[in-house]
Amino acid sequence: MKHLLLGDEAIAQGAIDAGLSGVYAYPGTPSTEITEYIQLSEKRNALSAGLENGADSAYSLEVKGKIFCQWATNEKTAMEGALGMSYMGKRALVCMKHVGMNVCADAFMNAAITGVNGGLVVVAADDPSMHSSQNEQDSRFYAKFAMIPCLEPSNQQEAYDMMHYAFDLSESLRTPILFRVTTRMAHSRAIVETIDTPREQNTLSSPENTNHFILLPAFARKNYAELVEAQADFVQTSEESLYNTYTKGIQPKKAIVTTGIAYNYLMECLENGAKSAYSLAFREASILKIAQYPLPKALIEQMVADGAEEILVMEEGQPVVEELIRGMVPSTVVVKGRLTGDLPRMGELTPDCVVDSLQLTVDRGQLTVPELVVGRPPALCQGCGHRDMYAALNEVAAEHEGAKIFGDIGCYTLGALSPFHAIHACVEMGASITMAKGAADAGQFPSFAVIGDSTFTHSGMTGLLDCVNSKANVVVLISDNLTTGMTGGQDSAGTGRLEAICLGLGVEPEHVRVVVPLPKNMEEIKQVLREEVAYNGTSVVIARRECIQTLKRHLKAKK
Repeated sequence: MKHLLLGDEAIAQGAIDAGLSGVYAYPGTPSTEITEYIQLSEKRNALSAGLENGADSAYSLEVKGKIFCQWATNEKTAMEGALGMSYMGKRALVCMKHVGMNVCADAFMNAAITGVNGGLVVVAADDPSMHSSQNEQDSRFYAKFAMIPCLEPSNQQEAYDMMHYAFDLSESLRTPILFRVTTRMAHSRAIVETIDTPREQNTLSSPENTNHFILLPAFARKNYAELVEAQADFVQTSEESLYNTYTKGIQPKKAIVTTGIAYNYLMECLENGAKSAYSLAFREASILKIAQYPLPKALIEQMVADGAEEILVMEEGQPVVEELIRGMVPSTVVVKGRLTGDLPRMGELTPDCVVDSLQLTVDRGQLTVPELVVGRPPALCQGCGHRDMYAALNEVAAEHEGAKIFGDIGCYTLGALSPFHAIHACVEMGASITMAKGAADAGQFPSFAVIGDSTFTHSGMTGLLDCVNSKANVVVLISDNLTTGMTGGQDSAGTGRLEAICLGLGVEPEHVRVVVPLPKNMEEIKQVLREEVAYNGTSVVIARRECIQTLKRHLKAKK
C-alpha cells in the first residue's frame, strides 16, 4: 500500500507495523505528529470495532492488539514508562523534541546501562535553525554519550523501513536505539510504501536477568562493562547496515560524507547538473551515506584507502561526524564542513548552502523578497485568555518600580512581544517559578512567575514546592487554557486538578486563587494580584479560560 506521509507519520506507521505496544511522549514540535498519528489510528480501529468510546477504549490493554497512546506528563516520565513496558517484553516508542532529551536524560542514560527486554526506540526530533525552539542542540551527542546505536533516516520511506529495523536491532542488541530526525525530515511529505500485514505484538515476558534492571553499584558496574564490551558489536552492525552505503567515485581523491536529509540535498545538486570543473570533480567523488551510528569505521578507512585526500562532511545539526572523522583519518586528509566554513556553522542545511559548498554555478532565479512584503511576527490569538491575563499583570506590575516577570515555554511566551512586552526572562520549561524564587531570594520585589497549565505539571510543580518550603515571596500565575495549546491542543495532565495540586504542595488555601481572564473581570483580576503581591509568601493565581482554538473545535464537534 502507498500513502502520502509526513516524516513523523512514516515513523508512526512504521512503529505500528513493527508490532508496537505503547507510545510515550510529551508534545513538542517537530515530534508531536508521531503520537497524534498513532492516537488517530487507534481511534479509527476502536470505532471500526464498534467500541463506543473510540480512542478511550484503545487505552484498555485487555483488547488484543491495542496500542497504549496517552500523553505523558513530561519526557522523563515518558522514558520511564516506555522502559517499564520494555521490561515486560513489549515494544515501546518514546517521542520528544530535542530539548526533551535533556528532561529525560537521567532515565535515558541509565536505560543504556539496564538494557532492554522488549524493543525500545527513542525518537528525538531536532530543530536546527530553532524554528520553534530555544536552542539547536544535536541529539546524536546523547547517543554517543550513552554509547548506544543511533539511526538517522534520509527520507520518509527510509524512516518507515528503519522503524522495523530499529525495533529488531534493539531486541537483538538488548539496548535502546536513538532515532534522530530533524524538522525538514519530520514535516515534509513523500510517498511511502507500507507492508500489508503488520507484525504481531510481543507477548508478555519478564527479563531473564532482573539484576540488569537493578542499578545498585555492584550490578551497574557489571552492566556497564557489558555495554563497553558491546561497542565493537555496535560498530560492526553499522558497518554491515544496509543503510550505510559507500560508493567509490571515478575521482576518489575527493569524497563526500552525508547524514540524514543532507543526502537528498546532495543528490538534488549533483543530478541538476554542474557547471564548473570543481563541481565536476565532486560529481565523480566517492560518497559515503551514513544513517546508522556509531560511525562505520571500516567504510571510512576504505574511503581513505581508495585515495580520498579531501572529505566534505554534510550533516544536519552540529559537526558531530566532522569532528569524529578528523580523529579517524590521517592528518594529510583535509576534512571540510561546518567547522571550516564550507557549510554554515549554525542553522539547518539547505539545497542552496550545499550548492555553495560544492562551488556549483546554479541559476536560483528571482529569490529576493519584495520590499512590500511586511514581516508578520507571531502573536497571541485574538480572544486568547493569555491576553487578558497579561493586560492585568502589566498594570499591577507597573505599580511597583522594578517589578520582574519570569516567563515560561508555551503560547504565553509570546507575551514577551508586542503589544505586551511583559516578560523579562524565559529560559526553559519550568524555569519561571524557580527563577522567580531565586530572584526573590536575592531581594527582588515583586517577583512574578507566569507558567501554563501543561508546563506547570511538566516541570513547574517541583519549583513551587521549593517556593513553599522556603516561604519564597513570589506570585505564581498559572495561565490555564485547559490544553497544551502551543503544540496543537493535546490533553493537559493537570486539567481540573491544579488547585488540588497546589494545595497538596503546601500553598496556603487562602492564597490559591482562581480568576477568569475576560475584559469584564479586569478589575477583579487586578485586585486579586494586588492582594497576593501584598502577601509575604508564596501565592498562586490560576487564570482559567479555555484556549480559543480548542474551544472552536469543541463547539464544531458538538454540531
